[in-house]
Amino acid sequence: MGDTPYSAGEVRRLDALIDDLNAQDLRFVAHVGDITSGHGPCTDEWFEARKRQFARLKHAFILLPGDNDWTDCHRTGFDPMERLAKWRELFCKRIPVEGFSIQANPYCEHVRWQLGGLVFVAVNVPGSHNNYGHPEYARRMKAVFSWLDEAEAVSRGRTLVVLMQANPFVVGKGYETLLERLRKLGAERPGKVILVNGDTHTYRNDEPLPGLRRIEVWGSPLVGWLRGSISADGVAVEQGGMH
Repeated sequence: MGDTPYSAGEVRRLDALIDDLNAQDLRFVAHVGDITSGHGPCTDEWFEARKRQFARLKHAFILLPGDNDWTDCHRTGFDPMERLAKWRELFCKRIPVEGFSIQANPYCEHVRWQLGGLVFVAVNVPGSHNNYGHPEYARRMKAVFSWLDEAEAVSRGRTLVVLMQANPFVVGKGYETLLERLRKLGAERPGKVILVNGDTHTYRNDEPLPGLRRIEVWGSPLVGWLRGSISADGVAVEQGGMH
């Protein structure tokens, strides 16, 4: 899931979704980012409330930062880097899944785990052009590519699932180098690379680059989730429910 909750009404619907998730037999739950709207709230109170809300989940939980959670917080008078530091303080301590690894500080949001013969790797690539032009962009993307390198080495030809908040196929700067990397992965591992993203709030299950499968989750105003099932035939995706 991703891109929710954006409002008090979505907070209530997310509670219902969490009840739904807790009733399911799941190995983990992932939220690809944006736990507030593009115009906030970006306050400590909102983020702390989301931490308490997600703590209700009974499953291992992976959360990524989205652009609304830090880069776009300047719209309401916050310093984006301070907000990212606060996000890390609140959310980097999560319930690990089997084979869970974390990249070295400060990039504690970069995590990796293994399940059912697949390798999952989560990276901090937000929407709004990936904070392109800010001095932190180059440092973070260097860490992103290093973390992807490690995940590739660990996967050894197995299916690699990459999670990020941004839809890197939007027009604009900030994703060119990343797209080249995804294009290379798809060419080298056709059918064995899956990108899971949010950001543009529209369900997609397609092949935007040769050999690369992309799954985009629903987002606000919809509050829903997708279920992925691993089998010998690959990964099947179905609607998990809307609230």
